[in-house]
Amino acid sequence: MKKTTAIFLIAIPVLSHAEFADLITISKSEKVLYLQKQGRVFAAYPVAFGRNPIGHKEKQGDNRTPEGAYTIDARNENSSYFKALHISYPNSKDIDQARVKGVSAGGDIMIHGQKNGFGWASFLVQHFNWTRGCVALSNDNMEKVWQSVNVGAKIEIKP
Repeated sequence: MKKTTAIFLIAIPVLSHAEFADLITISKSEKVLYLQKQGRVFAAYPVAFGRNPIGHKEKQGDNRTPEGAYTIDARNENSSYFKALHISYPNSKDIDQARVKGVSAGGDIMIHGQKNGFGWASFLVQHFNWTRGCVALSNDNMEKVWQSVNVGAKIEIKP
């Protein structure tokens, strides 16, 4: 009993210092993901985007990362990439705009780490926009984001 209590008491300070983001802001022009809580940035990480990074995602297969206000609506620890946070793209506006153009808005947009088995290459690939529209981080940085973001966090992706 004493051993369990001692372990629990040691863990409390570690757990109490965890910060959870209520807003993720991503700047495509800066190539940076910011974690914020109550309007204060507490972490920033370099990111890579879709292979065609300029402009808002318009249709499936355009290799663009969407721009706008969304929500983190799911977490996937067993993704094909090192951990993944699902972004609520497309929203109703995205779907309507795609429908007018006669195309699919696409989907499956995530914040994730490197392709499983290729984490060692992040020092190189993170200098290029390489995804199909997702936001990619090194695995080390993705782990930090993963520990700080819960489902329901708001996300703003800016040009």
